[in-house]
Amino acid sequence: MAEGKKLVIVESPTKMKSIQGYLGDGYEVLSSVGHIRDLASKKEIPDDKKQAYGKYSIDVDNGFDPYYVVNDRKTKTVAELKRALKGADEVLLATDEDREGEAIAWHLLEVLKPKVPVKRMVFHEITKDAIKAAAENTRELDLALVDAQETRRVLDRLYGWDVSPVLWRKVGSGREGSTLSAGRVQSAATRMVVDRERERMAFTSASYWDVEALAVKEASSFTTRLARVDGASLARGTDFDDRGALKKAVLVLDEAGARELAAAIEAAAEASVTGIESKPGTRSPRAPFTTSTLQQEAGRKLSMSAKHAMSVAQRLYEKGYITYMRTDSTALSKQAVEAARAQAVTLYGEKAVPLNPRTYRNNSKNAQEAHEAIRPSGEDFRTPSSVASQLDRDEQRMYDLIWKRTVASQMSDAKYETTTVTLEVDAGGRRAEFTASGTVYTFKGFLEAYEEGHDEKRGDADKAEDQSLPVMAVGDALRLKDVEPKGHATSPKPRYTEASLVKALEEKGIGRPSTFASIIDVILDRGYVSKRGQALVPSWLAFSVVRLLEQHFADLVDYDFTAGLEDDLDAIARGEQQRVAWLRDFYFGSDAQVGLRNIVENLGEIDARELNATKITDAATLRFGKYGPYLEVVDPANPEAEPRRVNIPPELAPDELTAEKAQELIDAPVAGDRVLGENPENGKLVVVKDGRFGPYVQEADPVDPDAVDAATGEVVEAEAPKKRGAKKEATPKPRTASLFKSMSVDTIDLDAALQLLSLPRIVGTDPESGDVITAQNGRYGPYLKKGTDSRTLPTEQQIFDITLEEALAVYAQPKYGARGASSALKEFEADPTSGKPIKIKDGRFGAYVTDGVTNATIPRGETVDDVDFARAVQLLADKRAKGPAPKRATTTRRATTTRKAPAKK
Repeated sequence: MAEGKKLVIVESPTKMKSIQGYLGDGYEVLSSVGHIRDLASKKEIPDDKKQAYGKYSIDVDNGFDPYYVVNDRKTKTVAELKRALKGADEVLLATDEDREGEAIAWHLLEVLKPKVPVKRMVFHEITKDAIKAAAENTRELDLALVDAQETRRVLDRLYGWDVSPVLWRKVGSGREGSTLSAGRVQSAATRMVVDRERERMAFTSASYWDVEALAVKEASSFTTRLARVDGASLARGTDFDDRGALKKAVLVLDEAGARELAAAIEAAAEASVTGIESKPGTRSPRAPFTTSTLQQEAGRKLSMSAKHAMSVAQRLYEKGYITYMRTDSTALSKQAVEAARAQAVTLYGEKAVPLNPRTYRNNSKNAQEAHEAIRPSGEDFRTPSSVASQLDRDEQRMYDLIWKRTVASQMSDAKYETTTVTLEVDAGGRRAEFTASGTVYTFKGFLEAYEEGHDEKRGDADKAEDQSLPVMAVGDALRLKDVEPKGHATSPKPRYTEASLVKALEEKGIGRPSTFASIIDVILDRGYVSKRGQALVPSWLAFSVVRLLEQHFADLVDYDFTAGLEDDLDAIARGEQQRVAWLRDFYFGSDAQVGLRNIVENLGEIDARELNATKITDAATLRFGKYGPYLEVVDPANPEAEPRRVNIPPELAPDELTAEKAQELIDAPVAGDRVLGENPENGKLVVVKDGRFGPYVQEADPVDPDAVDAATGEVVEAEAPKKRGAKKEATPKPRTASLFKSMSVDTIDLDAALQLLSLPRIVGTDPESGDVITAQNGRYGPYLKKGTDSRTLPTEQQIFDITLEEALAVYAQPKYGARGASSALKEFEADPTSGKPIKIKDGRFGAYVTDGVTNATIPRGETVDDVDFARAVQLLADKRAKGPAPKRATTTRRATTTRKAPAKK
């Protein structure tokens, strides 16, 4: 590069082009593509360092000194940065303005070791003015922030590497064999979801009845609900506790009482107005978005996962449409306040804004107030309609949400008046009082622009829908019709959604908002929770993990202790605590805490069988085994006999496995082990079974006719006598075949079973190569095989139907990589970098974007429909920037231990 240029290093390659354009020829802008180095894995530590660093890549006896290595994928990036550094007269570290960005800047400084002045360049929006101002107003590297981030990394390594192995030994593996893990925030988050499910399991529902009627005055009508009978208030859902008992003295109507009362009210058919009460009220707008509230609202209003929401927000930030999206501040700059107020006046009139600008107080004690809230970028906000053509669908929706929230935050209060009317009816000698409410907004204020969503809450069912009431006066007579008794049942607390879990984590002070999306993604990936609609449902695996942690690592999953760790880490960031002293107390212990090392070294015996057991009834215990949950059922008449195992349907949530449901599963007829008939070719019986890996058919030797239940067709196996000391003889494995997805254990017949057992089917011989082509069913679905070359088939039925000519046509098509070619789900124009058309394909491991050269997996949380041309180009660009996957062979890495030094001036 030319002499005299300044080297600017940013995190993301997406930012490079914009920032280069804003700064001009006097600067060269390059990207580190995130972190360039991290703590070493055990195999990356050289032999002479293993004694000190071998366990954690951290020397716990010498100031918790970490051993870092440059990531394999970043060697080319580091080489490129060093090349550019040779001609630079100054380095500007322009990584993100949060703590992680500060740590990345420090790592760059440590690895590059520049001999020219180094400055920290920070900005919270990518606009020309903001970037130029940031380049002219640099600062020194904040080593307190680096200390705090490094402490988090060390803490998480110590926690994860000490506790996770206990889970591996005593619980097993997660969904689809995934490795279990424990972590400072993920374990607390998992416990919160499990605790909510425990509350639901312990909940006892209570039933209550009331009466609704339609009150009519002239041409108007409105819904009323029975509130009191002879002066006694009627029970509502909120009057019962979680055990179904009343919390106060109220009248509980049963069905018979409600129907009797409804009949008397219907006979009376008239009510008089005995009371009218009107109350004025105001509603104030919510603060502009922080990271946490943005994730919550994106979940409620846009149905986005936390991870997807942050991905979309990141794109908007890097394209220059919004300010930095990782922030816990609700503050707006003076220019932003003026822009929001000006836009509100333009759109909604002079009265839309209050006399004085609004300021918001952040309730988070550790908020980084130097940051700004998430808002549209620039000094004049662009309206959603003006940028719609430049954004993809998700970006448009997200920008619209942020724009509305920001503008609304500076608008006037909404004003309303709520009127409550009381009606009285003589119901066969009993005084029945009905009530109805209606709210009228006299001034909508900020509601013209935006209204915050809300999470599901208990008691929502008891709330009357807002309605318009006609003009009435005390003493007016109203006609009653459509009188209807209604039954209700109390409900447990709703399960967490991603939005409500994010809110709960923030309220408890657990973790940082910038990490919530990744934490939720981890507990989903590990199989600790799954989604049912928007709700997060814990698995029985999560119950076992949380039970182990509660019994043996109680402090580490205690909510207050975990929040206290976060407070301490923030104190380190503020320079109020020392990193090494704090880590020493956490790991080795002190007067105030036991210490992680002492906990791990004194675990004692852990009964894995008991840990993975939950008693459901006296005879049935839920156990979590290698292949998932099942019921272990003891025969009361013969308790010494081998217990029976009953599979738990995978869609059954823990709170749905009641004693009654367990008995239903136990009593259900066995669909598996049903004899379908005899294979005419070899005389063996064909049996259908329901196994841990799904339903399948199997050949078996003929059995005594008395051993087959005539009613169900179930094989009743006689117990073979055990010979002490006898050596088992190797027996040939019976032929088996999995059922197709379209088949059912209950309906499969002998002909279909014989077809399955005949697989793989020989389709024919390739006339060119002489290789035999077979059609078969595998783990990832139906496919053709010719030698070592396999090709996916679109449907299971094609296994039996495909001809040799059709198979040869499939093999004549080009194969893309090891995934196998499939028809494109979407096609776009040529990629601007490679010049080749972009397609979205469905591979063995999910949908991916390809230009025939580079393949990029569509991230979890995004669907094929979400990916447009711009997003596809970005995914490919990001994948190219990351470089090829690391080779398995051991390579020499540059490794460093670290001692911080101040940035050069």
